[in-house]
Amino acid sequence: MQLNGSDIIMECLLEQGVDTVFGYPGGAVLNIYDALYKYRDRIRHIETSHEQGAAHAADGYARASGKTGVVIATSGPGATNLVTGIATAYMDSIPMVAITGNVGRSLLGLDSFQEVDITGVTMPITKHNYIVKDIRQLADTIREAFYLAQEGRRGPVLVDIPKDISAQVTEYEPKAPVCPPLPVGPSQREIANVAELLSKARRPFLYLGGGVMAAEGSAAAKELAERLDAPVACSLMCQGGFDQHNRRYMGMLGMHGTKVSALALKNCDLFVAIGTRFSDRVLCNASTFATHCKIVQIDIDPAEIDKNILVDSKLCGDARLIMEQLLENLPQQHHEEWMKQVDAWQQEYPLVQKNGETDYPTPQYVLETLDRLTDGEAILTTEVGQHQMWAAQFYRFRHTRQFLSSGGLGTMGYGLGASIGAQLACPEKQVINIAGDGSFHMNCNELSTASKYGIPVIELLFNNQVLGMVRQWQKLFYGGRFSQTTLEKKTNYELLAQAFGVQAMTIRTKEDVEPVLTAALQAEGPVLINCLTDPDCNVLPMVPAGASAEEPLLEM
Repeated sequence: MQLNGSDIIMECLLEQGVDTVFGYPGGAVLNIYDALYKYRDRIRHIETSHEQGAAHAADGYARASGKTGVVIATSGPGATNLVTGIATAYMDSIPMVAITGNVGRSLLGLDSFQEVDITGVTMPITKHNYIVKDIRQLADTIREAFYLAQEGRRGPVLVDIPKDISAQVTEYEPKAPVCPPLPVGPSQREIANVAELLSKARRPFLYLGGGVMAAEGSAAAKELAERLDAPVACSLMCQGGFDQHNRRYMGMLGMHGTKVSALALKNCDLFVAIGTRFSDRVLCNASTFATHCKIVQIDIDPAEIDKNILVDSKLCGDARLIMEQLLENLPQQHHEEWMKQVDAWQQEYPLVQKNGETDYPTPQYVLETLDRLTDGEAILTTEVGQHQMWAAQFYRFRHTRQFLSSGGLGTMGYGLGASIGAQLACPEKQVINIAGDGSFHMNCNELSTASKYGIPVIELLFNNQVLGMVRQWQKLFYGGRFSQTTLEKKTNYELLAQAFGVQAMTIRTKEDVEPVLTAALQAEGPVLINCLTDPDCNVLPMVPAGASAEEPLLEM
């Protein structure tokens, strides 16, 4: 059948199972938005307040659902406003397709109004990108974009479409989507060698990263932990990848990991890392990391193996399939004394948070109350900073896709947009964005999006009037010279929320915590909770820059 380029885009989105897209209209995508109007009964479009919010919403939709998120923006500033969201998805391996408009082909390269070479701009932060200059290649280009976003190590792909291409007409032939095959995994001999290494360990440590969740490997990881009889730590990207109510779970490892994980790292004889790239926040000081034990790394991306740290054994491929193959080759192990030691450390070094001089409730108490009231079943998105770490430390996640946070890029302003995407992907779930007042001001405009569409997200704002994480570093390493980290903003959060049409609540004391959280969880529509927080409540433990991950500070 004969279709114009914009209708071809819609048909290709439907082919790929897309029912929700996020975006913001503009001149170069007017044809595409005209098609969205025609297809509005089959494709839901969510108009955010800013293109960056749309990119984060598509990212949150992808993380919560496992599907590919889709975002649409116009040319020039519309496209460049996507860049931070695309980079966020790229660093955390999140499947996303960004569709941007551009000026007509005859205007390309002339510094035309709202012209930007967005493929050049995004080349380092996408798995691949395209500019479509032939209408006959449009459908297959979009199909290939979705394929690449999900293939191997997942990530964002951008398709730039000049305005005249979106208007031209050509023959369209429907095609069924092609699911990417799993990569070729290691040989049976390689599997057997690593299984033998696991069987010889006496004090194994199992470390899980975001790749475990991307591979839908949580069940296999649980079984491997039981078979290996090993304690487990998770990266920030794998919160919920292992049930945190399980006695084997020790918490995070690295800069803000637990003392228990640090002691287990210090005393283990085999460190097994699955689906993790050994970021600097985990290694802390690479030259001192796990120097006394053997290291096994399992990852889908060969470029990540031996990149940040040299390992003794490696298996490259899909994390779930490799774990299942290891289970076929690994008899039941027994490390009773090792697990008893880990249990003893758990009792000796619990996470206990202290305030400075105020009587405000601690974030630990707020988040543990939230955990109890939601039975650990809510989806938490976060901004970036102290509150992000508190959420990872004190909410006990049970399942995958419950914790959505910018790990690699550390994007302040990520969480509220992501919460909107997550809530639309999982309408049966309660979605709460954990924010700090610094991050809140980066994206508070998206409260209007939640209000407009009646999206019942909760914005839980830890309001300490400082840029907490940066201030914490200034306190430790810059002699307490708090340069530009005391915010002193005059924002009335309750009135601001009400101006956006969002219900507002306030937590001032410990006694307020449970009734306010309960009321927010029972409310219809979006809610903002202004939770007053001590500015000297820090994220601990903490490994100072250049120190060993085995020796975190417990006080400061």
